[in-house]
Amino acid sequence: MSDRLPQLLRLLNADPNDAFTLYAIAQEHAKKSEHSQAVTFYDRCLAVDPTYLYAYYHKARSLACCSQKDDAIATANAGLAAAKKADDSHAASELLALVLDLKD
Repeated sequence: MSDRLPQLLRLLNADPNDAFTLYAIAQEHAKKSEHSQAVTFYDRCLAVDPTYLYAYYHKARSLACCSQKDDAIATANAGLAAAKKADDSHAASELLALVLDLKD
């Protein structure tokens, strides 16, 4: 597996407010189980684009991996609200399933 992180960081230097690049960097950190770093980049992604719905989902999963269950549930609920506002039923159903899973 190639490490895409250096290339993504170069892209981020060119455009520090690119939500997709921030999300992709977060995903790369999550793949390496670097969940606190992932959360940092999911937060940056959501600061740039609060409608980036899957950033909520994956941020919540990373928070859960960091034993921050309450924060994970709050993040998933925030994403669920954003998905409903955006009328994205697919994202809403995935976020709802995550909320229920985290509450178990």
